[in-house]
Amino acid sequence: MTFSLTVLGSNSAIPTLIRNPSAHLLNANERLFLIDCAEGTQIQLRKYHIRFQRIRHIMISHLHGDHFYGLIGLLTSFHLLGRKDELHLYGLPLLKQIIDLQLEASDTTLNYPLIFHDLNSEGVHQIYEDDHFEVHSFPLVHSVPTCGFLFREKKPERNYLSGARSFAYCSDSMYAESTIGYVKEVTLLYHETTFMQAMADNARQKFHTTTIEAANIAMKANVKKLMIGHFSARYEDITPLLEETKTVFPNTIAAVDGLKIDI
Repeated sequence: MTFSLTVLGSNSAIPTLIRNPSAHLLNANERLFLIDCAEGTQIQLRKYHIRFQRIRHIMISHLHGDHFYGLIGLLTSFHLLGRKDELHLYGLPLLKQIIDLQLEASDTTLNYPLIFHDLNSEGVHQIYEDDHFEVHSFPLVHSVPTCGFLFREKKPERNYLSGARSFAYCSDSMYAESTIGYVKEVTLLYHETTFMQAMADNARQKFHTTTIEAANIAMKANVKKLMIGHFSARYEDITPLLEETKTVFPNTIAAVDGLKIDI
């Protein structure tokens, strides 16, 4: 059963020529989930040859622009391309007001059903379930209400050789011990790593995480593999961030635009 992640954007707020801001595409048994949708995401989907009309679910972690400014463009592209299939959008309640206003201002009535699901940034909540997977949201500690997402494969049938797989997505967040319980023993943890440890004070002021802090969460949660991302544009080369993270948690990889990984 397919369970893979494609990185569409690995940078933080400001894009660079080689790194787009936050967006990830999860293929869970051929069900496509778009997680965050920064400016330029639909270009990234085309660039990496993803048939984005197959996306049925879009999950927005919070309402900072580098996580949703590409959303209205993608929604209207679906419309212009004649989409008829329903699309499920998960976000904090204010997101619906923003999208409704943008559609009203452009006098656009979508050709397809857009079904909005309110997220609650307090506590753990199941937001999706099918025969093979379930998805929960959980709170992150950031400067605005923010949700992380946990995708978990249901217990495999007896003839499967491998155990259940899981993926946790922690977008913008400062270091928080509470995160450890939400992501415990996942197969792959994506955790933002905006700064190196030398900028820990800056990270705390901006409610972000450093390399060493993300590695400590991965270690304490006993995850199988850590992926770091959401890199500050100040770092042209992300190799030092990866190397510093691996001093604490060796099984770490760096998010790179276009990277596809099987979970």
